[in-house]
Amino acid sequence: MGVQINSVPKIEISEASDLGLWQQIKEDWIAHGKDWTKPGFRAVAVHRFGVWRMTIKPKLLRAPFSILYGMLYRKVRNQYGIELPYTVELGRRVIVEHQGDIVIHGYCAIGDDSIIRQGVTLGLRYLDRPFEAPKLGKRVNVGAGAKIFGDVSIGDNANIGANAVVLCDVPPGATAVGIPAKILVRG
Repeated sequence: MGVQINSVPKIEISEASDLGLWQQIKEDWIAHGKDWTKPGFRAVAVHRFGVWRMTIKPKLLRAPFSILYGMLYRKVRNQYGIELPYTVELGRRVIVEHQGDIVIHGYCAIGDDSIIRQGVTLGLRYLDRPFEAPKLGKRVNVGAGAKIFGDVSIGDNANIGANAVVLCDVPPGATAVGIPAKILVRG
């Protein structure tokens, strides 16, 4: 039985920028099982590097880091199939499990301790609304092959089932399953 959600859950993203680049990468490395060879860890590390390089204000000094970021971003995207641009608001200790067909729109936000699996798309619902991307709260568990489209908010501790297509808000602690997704609330 589905529940229609009319209120948007408030999404808070921790300021990972409070930590230095190496502290963020260390947290991510630990979250990924202390395995630097995991493609998900590499994608997150490249994302963190991309965000860090933007803190270098003189563009001339930033240029070599931007060139390096561009090369690393393309390598992760083309070799592992993980598209995670530096413009994504990425919380702390986000885990990207596995690899392949992971596309995250540049205006998405993903909260602390969330898990993204293979085949996940977080993207636009309408091409004429390029800034309306999904916002995921803390500890969101996104199953393999799930698709989340448009200006939707996924509350803290929510679960998105494998291959679900989410087009509406998901309240905190709820589970979304099916095509289109139905919301199951613990009761």
